[in-house]
Amino acid sequence: MTRILIVDDDPQITRALRINLVARAYQVAIAGDGGAALREAADWHPDLVLLDLGLPDIDGVDVIHGLRGWSSVPIVVLSGRAGNQDKIEALDAGADDYITKPFNIEELLARVRAVTRRVHQEDVELSGVQIGDHTVDLTRKSISGEVRLTPTEWHILEILLRNPGKLVSQRQLLTEVWGEKYLKETHYLRQYLVQLRRKLERDPSHPAHLVTEPGMGYRFKP
Repeated sequence: MTRILIVDDDPQITRALRINLVARAYQVAIAGDGGAALREAADWHPDLVLLDLGLPDIDGVDVIHGLRGWSSVPIVVLSGRAGNQDKIEALDAGADDYITKPFNIEELLARVRAVTRRVHQEDVELSGVQIGDHTVDLTRKSISGEVRLTPTEWHILEILLRNPGKLVSQRQLLTEVWGEKYLKETHYLRQYLVQLRRKLERDPSHPAHLVTEPGMGYRFKP
């Protein structure tokens, strides 16, 4: 059963959403503010988050940043903010979709189905990625051969594996993993890529999959 976390401080909206989602066999949890949302997401591990931006304690965009620090859970924003800049900020922060209030419930349900279908397909594709002698399952956060990664190593590896064959810039990795304040700390990336290669590559000194593009970034070669 798909688990959906609703983050909104309007009881009428949360009640209506709960009724419609439960009627369609979704499992629902509700958080009335940003702090509760982050705690609930960490404890409950929802499959999708419906997020209002106008929360009483933390701005919704900051909640998106908080979730994206450790989770790739799909986030659909439900907000009364109709301005383009608000949409851009939410999507740039990591939201998957944006619906302006008031919204049609059937449209919302269609967006939920579309996002969950897309994520499910991505998860199937990422459930058995081969690196050297190891099989990486991003959906279960497991690696064959009892290889263990730190949370930061997982975060870096997941970004690379979700972009097979593409150059992922140093800037993108530093921003997504540590934040914009760390854009000059390129030595962080070198250190972590050395650790990942030691754990995953057959010949860490001559990596076949986790490849450095000097001065630019890194690339995962399937």
